[in-house]
Formats: sequence, C-alpha cells, structure tokens
Amino acid sequence: MQQPRHRIRKHRHPVALGAATALVIASLASASSTLPLPSRASAGPMTTSQAAGLGPCRITAAMGVQMSEGMPTQPGYARSTGQVHALNLMIDFPDAPGKEPAMDRLAEFFPQTTDWFRTSSYGRLTYVPEAPVKTWLRMPLPFAEYGIERGSPYEPGYRHLVRDIVAAADPMVDFTAYDLVNILVTPNAGPSALDTVLSVTFSGNDDAPYADGVPLSNTSFVYSRQDDGSGSYPQTGYRVLPHENGHVFGLPDLYTMEGGGSVGHWDIMSEDWGANNDLLGWHKWKLGWLDNSQISCAARPGTSDHVLEPLATHGGTKLAFVPLTAESGYAVEVRTQAGNDQEVCRPGVLIYKVSSDVDTGQGPVSVTDSTKDSSGCTRLPNVHAELSDAPFQPGQSFTDRANGISISVLDKDSKGDYRVRITRL
Repeated sequence: MQQPRHRIRKHRHPVALGAATALVIASLASASSTLPLPSRASAGPMTTSQAAGLGPCRITAAMGVQMSEGMPTQPGYARSTGQVHALNLMIDFPDAPGKEPAMDRLAEFFPQTTDWFRTSSYGRLTYVPEAPVKTWLRMPLPFAEYGIERGSPYEPGYRHLVRDIVAAADPMVDFTAYDLVNILVTPNAGPSALDTVLSVTFSGNDDAPYADGVPLSNTSFVYSRQDDGSGSYPQTGYRVLPHENGHVFGLPDLYTMEGGGSVGHWDIMSEDWGANNDLLGWHKWKLGWLDNSQISCAARPGTSDHVLEPLATHGGTKLAFVPLTAESGYAVEVRTQAGNDQEVCRPGVLIYKVSSDVDTGQGPVSVTDSTKDSSGCTRLPNVHAELSDAPFQPGQSFTDRANGISISVLDKDSKGDYRVRITRL
C-alpha cells in the first residue's frame, strides 16, 4: 500500500516541519472527481508532436520525494481543473466555543478563495465552496485533549479529531459529494497565529478515516487568524486557505526548514501572509492551467529566442523552460502588477530553478535575484523584501557557467511582451 503523504504546515515565518514519509509512485491514472480513486493534476493532454517537443521539459517526479515538483503530479491528490466541490465544516470545542456565528467564519475565506483560484487558473478551476452545516460542530473533547501542536503528526491526535468530526457531521453531510475538505476551526482554539500557525493539510492520505465509504484523504485545517495588525486582514487573511488547498492539489511548500525563503513573494506556496500574490508559471502548468502550447522548451544546444507574455494575462506563451537534468531545469516567465500579483514592485522576467528531487520545505524552487543585496523594492509587511525586485530587465542576463546556460532579456515591446534569448552550449 502506498504510504500516506502527510503534510505538516508552517509557523508564521517560513519553517516547515515535514513528516518524512516514503512515497510509492503509482501508475499514471486519469484524474478523478472523487476522493476514493487515485487522482492527479495533469498539464493537459499532449499530442505526439507536443510530447516530442516538450518531453525534456516535463521533468519527472522523483521517487521518495514528498510533494515532488515533477510531472505528472503523483496520484492521490484532488484534481485541479473543472468544477471542484469543497466541503467546509466549522468546528469548535467545549473549552473554546465559537464566539461568532459559524457562517461568519466561513465568510472570512469566501468568496475570496473562489475568486483567487478563478483568476490564477484563467477560469480553468471552478472552486465551489459548500457548507451544508450552518452552525458550529461541537467536538466532544476540549481542544488540548487532541494534542494538536505545530508539527503534530496525523497519528493519533488528528485521526481522533477527524473521527469526531465525521461522527458529528455525518447525519447532515454526504461526504461522497466532495473533492476536498476544509476544517475551519474557531479562531479562539489554540495559540494566536502571531505566535505559531497550526494550519495544516494532510493530502494524498489514503490511510485517513472513511465517511460514507470515501476516505477524507485531502483535508485542510485552518486555525486562528493570520492578522498582523496592519489592518489588511479583511482583504488578505483568506490567503492561508488557497495556500493549504495548494497542497491538496499536490504543490509543495516553497519556504525552507531553516527559516529562509528561496522564492519570496512570487508564489503563494512560499508566502501567504499579507499582500496578494499568485502561483509560479511552473505550478500553473503542473496544475493544468496552462496548455502545452503555452510552453516553450529550450532543450536543444544552441541559441533560441522566446517571446513571453505576462503570466497574468490570458493566452499566449507564458513559460520558457531550460532542462538541466531529468529532474531539474530553469523556468522563465514574465510577472507584472496584474491578476493576483497586485503588489509587484518591479515587473520583468522572473528566472527560477525547479528541482523535482527536493522535498517540500527543503527548497524545491529557487528564484534568481537580478539585484542581489539591494534590500528590494517594497516595504509591505510579510513580504520577502530582498527578492521583491528579483525580475530581470532588458539588457540583463543570467549565466550558469557550470551548465553552459545563458538567459538574456533582449527587449520589451509595446504590448508588454518580453523577448528572451536562451543559449545552451
């Protein structure tokens, strides 16, 4: 049996506490709309000619790697295109009763989360939140009795909690109708998010308890409130949920265990506090939100030019990829102040390395900074300032001498498209 992929979420500053579990990569199955069957996000159907051209750029998922960046996404996660139904259950505890109506807690995350996914996916993911139970589900034990702390494993506390949730909800909920589950915990249970964030997702977990004959294998738990006191919470506090649901779709944490950040605010899987931000183009391709026709693969020796349109706009070529090995390569895309990227302070060409053989929370993606030691171009709270001005401008180049790779930004046209020249020896 495939071992469950238990995902342990972060505290406020980027430190991941991952439960190191082995992965067994199952055979490639078609995406499924229900949780019992293994499912995967795909990067769209490929014709034979497309496969021949893009094959080297679809770096493979590495064996034994938790939440690998490779393609295709491993089986067991929720599908990431089409209509996805999310079950939302609001829970409280005898020692932490909900202080506001349960539907007010739901309103902290919706419709913002639905809108965020619609924008990021170019309309390819229709996220349908449902809350068949409109009141708090009271758990039978005090919060502390479940032993939930930062980094808590699934066993035994979460298994016990999930069983109690199922027992309370089952008379009112048909669990077979949903693709994923969000448990929205009353904010007064556990510590403040300013001290430690307990929010966690257990995804691809085929060892989870069953309800109505289906396993609750893709479940996100959200605690407290990510409120930094800046007054931005009503606009940005929901963003913990699309981050957690990113794990449900198979995306890894991009911050590092040591507390550093190699991606900064260029992906919500890196920073989900404060100002809004989007996903990297690599993740959009991995999730099936970009077509294969929108990817330019620079796998052959020599020099090639690539015209890239801004990632936030619909249509056009969005991503150039330079494979290094079967499990790594450089991605090149254009980021602008548009779509979910509302606070980009230096638009331009973002270059980053993707490694499918690096675990979640260990730095599977690393952004190249075009202006090292600049202190960045933003002072917004909870944004990695140093990498905020990472994008390259016309006339700037990146060189990887060890691998014989050069990526140069040649120019930008009147429509905002950038021409990039990639040379590989």
